[in-house]
Amino acid sequence: MSITDSGHADLLAEAVSWRHQLHRHPELAFGERRTSELVASQLERFGLKVHRGLAGTGVVATLSRGSSRRSIGIRADMDALPIREESGAAHASTVPGVMHACGHDGHTAIALAAARICASLPDLDGTVHFIFQPAEENEGGGRRMVEEGLFASFPCDSVYALHNWPGLPAGTCVARDGPMMAAFGTFEIGIRGRGAHGAMPHAGTDAIVTAAQIVSALQSIVSRNIDPLQSAVVSVTQIRGGDTWNVLPDECIIRGTTRWYDERVGDCIEERMTRLANSVAAGFGCTASLRYERRYPATINDPASARLVREVAGEIRLSVIDSPPTMGAEDFAYMLRAVPGCYLWLGAGRLGENPGLHSARYDFNDDVLPAGVDLWVSLVRRCLARA
Repeated sequence: MSITDSGHADLLAEAVSWRHQLHRHPELAFGERRTSELVASQLERFGLKVHRGLAGTGVVATLSRGSSRRSIGIRADMDALPIREESGAAHASTVPGVMHACGHDGHTAIALAAARICASLPDLDGTVHFIFQPAEENEGGGRRMVEEGLFASFPCDSVYALHNWPGLPAGTCVARDGPMMAAFGTFEIGIRGRGAHGAMPHAGTDAIVTAAQIVSALQSIVSRNIDPLQSAVVSVTQIRGGDTWNVLPDECIIRGTTRWYDERVGDCIEERMTRLANSVAAGFGCTASLRYERRYPATINDPASARLVREVAGEIRLSVIDSPPTMGAEDFAYMLRAVPGCYLWLGAGRLGENPGLHSARYDFNDDVLPAGVDLWVSLVRRCLARA
């Protein structure tokens, strides 16, 4: 049964409507109140048992049929990003400085439509939990849901999530065995010097020159301390210091992100960053302090679950392709650490201009909604088919 069948023609239009409504009213991490209410009210309308409030704004809807103890989870993320939209879409964000630049509005609409179709299926035997997660972007909503008892309250034999991928053609998908997305860390290095007049730098210790040398030194971590056959990234994304043209400031701040797969690589990055910041700062007469946070672990698929996704995708005529893992990060990793499952990329490329994820000009490709819905419905039917 497909969303494009005549019996579900109205649902496709409704799914697009949900997506556009969500896009017009984006909400940031843990503030997805309007989004959560729309999701919960629709799921209740479909007849599912709805639980609200996990991780604050999270929603879990349960559909049970028959007597089997089999169960799966389907997860969709709901939060937007602090980006000013420049897509020009008729359904563009009405919230200044906030937009759905990653397609979570599309993921939510896909899961809602799949839930509605599954609620009408008479031949299921088991339980599916539709998990609508807050705060995927940077803030670890998936971790919080797990910590607050997601899988204790809603047991799943396996759990699945998808992400639209504009860099892949529509009609394709990627579900790799093993690594899909990297681990994610953030750092802030505070440089403390002694301020002076810009015309008399010898009277102080220059925090900005020190910061510049630290930025340069950090680039040696990947090139000289990490095995070339391992994957790692150290990126400085912010340098802040000073307030005027002619004064050397007392302080300068460096911020950025790190990525890795192997935990030993993650350990090495943090250790070398600490040593370099302190030693370079000392060499210039300054001091350094490092605040380092390991935000998300690597997203690692269970091979059996990934194989099942590839089989189901082939059955609905999605072209299953291979693509290397990315150094992007995803907090679905926390769910995969708790329960085996699979995270997949759904090709969402457009003809012509095709802005990437997190671009101010990005807009989810509504043409891939049917493929996402059909994939989830077919997966539920495969996992919960009557014997």
